[in-house]
Amino acid sequence: MTIIPPPDPDPMALRQSLARLRADRGWSYDQLAAHSGLSRRTLIEIEQGRTVGTLGTWHALAHAFSIPLGQLLDPLCTGHDSPGPEL
Repeated sequence: MTIIPPPDPDPMALRQSLARLRADRGWSYDQLAAHSGLSRRTLIEIEQGRTVGTLGTWHALAHAFSIPLGQLLDPLCTGHDSPGPEL
């Protein structure tokens, strides 16, 4: 049996999506920090690619933007199909 590993995620697309969501709302880092309960420094480090953040970080961001966590993380699958049920 051949095991096929999953495709690599695209963290750059995820960072760009976060920046776009923030910009679309006209929020500064300080405003997103206030909405999410995260530090300004954490948000800057994520957008600049110095950290990917934790699951808790992304959960807080999803709530701040009022979108499902899966929708927020969907850009990770840029360049390949999102996983789905086998038919």
